[in-house]
Formats: sequence, structure tokens, C-alpha cells
Amino acid sequence: MNRIDRYITRHVLGAIFIVMLVIVGLDLLFTLVDQLPDLTPNYQFNDALYYVVMTGPRRLYEHIPLCSLIGCLLGLGTLATSSELTVMRAAGVSTFRIITAVMKPVLVIIIGALLLGEYVVPKSEQEAQSYRTITIAGGRVGATSLGQGLWHREGRTFLHVETISLEGEVHGITRYQFDENWSLSRSSFARTGTFTGDGWLLHNVVETQFLGDSTKVEQRATEEWISGMTPSLLSTLIMEPSNLSITGLHTYSNYLGEQELSAADYEVAFWSKVLQPLSIMGLVLIAVSFIFGPLRSVTVGQRLIAGVIVGLVFKLMQDLLGPASTVYGLAPILGVTVPIVLSFLIGWRLLRRAG
Repeated sequence: MNRIDRYITRHVLGAIFIVMLVIVGLDLLFTLVDQLPDLTPNYQFNDALYYVVMTGPRRLYEHIPLCSLIGCLLGLGTLATSSELTVMRAAGVSTFRIITAVMKPVLVIIIGALLLGEYVVPKSEQEAQSYRTITIAGGRVGATSLGQGLWHREGRTFLHVETISLEGEVHGITRYQFDENWSLSRSSFARTGTFTGDGWLLHNVVETQFLGDSTKVEQRATEEWISGMTPSLLSTLIMEPSNLSITGLHTYSNYLGEQELSAADYEVAFWSKVLQPLSIMGLVLIAVSFIFGPLRSVTVGQRLIAGVIVGLVFKLMQDLLGPASTVYGLAPILGVTVPIVLSFLIGWRLLRRAG
């Protein structure tokens, strides 16, 4: 049986890697083409290429469930087309045994995906975003480029962060401070800032104070800013929730709760990442059930189309049900779990019908 397991593993794993190479490669190529209109004397082709390469781990992580589904369809489909699966079953190899053999390489991919999403994607994505922002701005992020970055509230202070480097240096931080009556009392912009342990040391600060009918502008070379924001929290702030690690999402969700802010988006992303192994296994189960059922005798093209459709429908359901669960006051885990449960039910039902 070990020889049969290795034979199935070689076909399935090889097909998954080929599908990954094609899908991720096309995604990177389209992203590079999309960067071409943004080229400037500061942001040149080699900069755009570096940015695209650094986003590669994130794109690979996002496509792993779809690649696993299509790869299993193609790998097992090849065995079904050559009647090798039929011979295995006639020789006494049960369907459950074949499913187990398929899941072994998938478990390796699942472990790799967890490590990739936890340790590689957050750092590479942060490097990609900060590098692009700073390069386009010519190394001098300005207050006029507020289309980048994200907003955050800490107490009665609203702040906007352009980007933060992997070394923890903040670029382009704007603060709007309000008094107890929620009237704007002062605003300030700092070109850069470094973390000191107890707070931040801001550099090249321009502050405007609102004094009734007049304003007062001050410029300072440096300013100490006491804040609960750390480099890790700021790194979390400027990145999309889906690009953060599981531990980062958990930490930032707790921080938002302490600030009495909504953490719904981060909770949805947290459960999506935690339950991704089950998502992959559910899609693979559907792939196996298709090979033993409705896609047993179809062409490779038809299996490919079926895999793409099922993968896109699954992704669409998660993208819709996750945020929808928070809108209607339901637990975020519910919206993430429903597509996974449906995939297992559909796969199990099709396998039972196939006998």
C-alpha cells in the first residue's frame, strides 16, 4: 500500500505545484503590468519588479486553496482517465484509502501554508507596501499623500500613518487632536518617527494649534509622542487584515477592543486564517468526490473549468458571508464556517452516491 500511496502522492503533488506555478505566475505578471502606469523617475521598472516579487508570498498564500482543488482534480483525473483508479479499486484499495493517500500531500501543503501566512507573508507584504510608498514619494513621504496608508483613533486623537518600514521607522504620520467637546484643538504632521520604548520620537514636525478665531503654526526638529501604539501595532494598522499573521490579528483585535473600536474585519480575517486548513481539506474532498462521481470520464479541460468554478464560488461565499455575519450581529466564525461545512457535506454526499 505504501507504493500506491507514493504513486498517488506524486501525481497529486506534482499537479498542485504545476497549477500553483501557472496561477501565481499569471497573477504576478498581471500585477507587474498593472504597475507600469505608475512608473516615474522615482519609481522605475526594477522598483515595480521588486514590489511585485515581494507580494509573491501573499499571492501564493491566497491561491493555495484553489490550487489544491484544481491540482487534485487534474492529478486524480489523470489516474482516472488511464483507468488506474479503477484498477486500484478492483485490487481491493478502498475509496477511503485513496482519499487518505490524497490527503497526505495536502497536509504537507497545509503546514507550509500555515508557516507562510504566519512568518513570511506579513513581513514581505509590509516590505512591499512600505518600499512602494517611500520610493514613489522619492524617500520623502508628505502630508499631501493621504491617499495612502490608513486611519486610526486612539482616545481623542485621530492619526493617519503613511507607512512603516521593517525596521520600525514611521513615515508620514498625521495627528488630529480633539478636546473634551470634540472640537479640533491641534493638528500636526511628522515626516518620520522612531520608537523609543516608552513612546515615539518624531522628526520634522509641523504643528497647527486652533485658538478660537486664529491659528498658530510651530515647527520643531523633534517631538516626543507618548502613545500606546508600538511598531508591531502600527505595522498591523497599515496592512490589510488578510495579510496579517494569526497572532497579529489576535493581538490587534484585543487592542481595538480596549479602544472600544470595532474589530469585526480583523476577527473575520482571523477565523479565515485559522480555518484555512479545513477549507483546503473541504475543497480537496470535493475534488475527490468529483473524480469518483460526475467528472469520472470527462476531459481535462472540463475538470479544469469545474475546479475554477467551484473554487471561485467557495471564495465568493467566504468573502460575502464573513462580512455579512458581522453586519447582522452574528459571530464572524459563523460566516467563515458555513462554506467549509457545505464543502464537506457536498463531498461526502457525492462520495456516497458514487459508492
